[in-house]
Amino acid sequence: MIYSILYEKITDASFEGYYYAHIPVLDLTTHGLGIEGAKEAARDLIHLWIEEKKANDEPVKLQAESFFSNIEIEDAVLG
Repeated sequence: MIYSILYEKITDASFEGYYYAHIPVLDLTTHGLGIEGAKEAARDLIHLWIEEKKANDEPVKLQAESFFSNIEIEDAVLG
């Protein structure tokens, strides 16, 4: 199974070097030190999520085709 992960640097000074790992199709988020740490945390979380779903005889969501994009918002809009 393949799941898309969106990584986002955590800007809180007490989490220097940490990244969020968002798994959109599962609506899950975790974090880890660096991209690799966040990726491993996401892998662990996905495994736990799948185990829980199977234990409760619930369906496991599969990843559909996904895309990622950025959009720039002009400073004037932000205030």
